[in-house]
Amino acid sequence: MTRRSTQPNPLRELGDRQPAVAACFGIPQYLPQILKLRRTGDTAGVSWSWATLTSINNAAWFGYFMASGYWTASLPSTAAAVLAGTVSVLLVRRGALNRRAIGWIAGWAVLLATAAAVGGRVGLGSLLAAASIIQVTPSLWTAYRTDRPTGISVGTWRLVFGELACWFVFGLWKGDVRLVTLGATGVLASLLMLARARQAGVLSKCRLAA
Repeated sequence: MTRRSTQPNPLRELGDRQPAVAACFGIPQYLPQILKLRRTGDTAGVSWSWATLTSINNAAWFGYFMASGYWTASLPSTAAAVLAGTVSVLLVRRGALNRRAIGWIAGWAVLLATAAAVGGRVGLGSLLAAASIIQVTPSLWTAYRTDRPTGISVGTWRLVFGELACWFVFGLWKGDVRLVTLGATGVLASLLMLARARQAGVLSKCRLAA
């Protein structure tokens, strides 16, 4: 009889630890943006639609993670839902509400609820595979259409990059296409947002120097 090896598998341990590492990035993720909004009141380049969709989608991801048995993952998704919702409220108070987006965001929330009710974990997860693209599009659109997007928090997008990179690795490890899509989309979006924030900082310094 062949004895099964009890030696630890470093790759397996690395893969299994990704949700815990993601939680370290994800739980405080939106605090830098909240603090910047409260300190400066600067909403330039910050999308209300992005913040609202992030809150809604993370509430849906919480349901997906719980149904999938990814217990650790429920922590960052809960934090993101609450804190992104706080960003949304702060933007509304500062006049950054996008009234034209209210209807389709409400429709998206109903669609997620319907997918969960009808299709369960698989139905919700299939819809959430597209959620990351829907979620980041308003943030990129607003940031790149704003002349000087000085309201963007670099700290928040660095944490977004860290968290989503972890989910990308974890998705590959578990063979979960939904998490791979979430991670890849989030990593790309965060890099583009960080590049735009850096460009805005350089432009501001040049104008001050002039």
